[in-house]
Amino acid sequence: MAVIRKSEIRHLNKEELEERLKQLKFEILKTKAKGGQATAGTKRIKEIKKTIARIHAKLKDIK
Repeated sequence: MAVIRKSEIRHLNKEELEERLKQLKFEILKTKAKGGQATAGTKRIKEIKKTIARIHAKLKDIK
């Protein structure tokens, strides 16, 4: 799954955001489990965590 941009997050509803959140958390687990590629894996995890934070901020605004 690709990292989601701010403009894309704005257009998603609550259910879609929660589904993307689950997918991104699962992707972090897969990336950590892959292991071997230290630099590529850590960069990818950092991008995913930033996206998760954006989604959490948007969900907080919706509530």
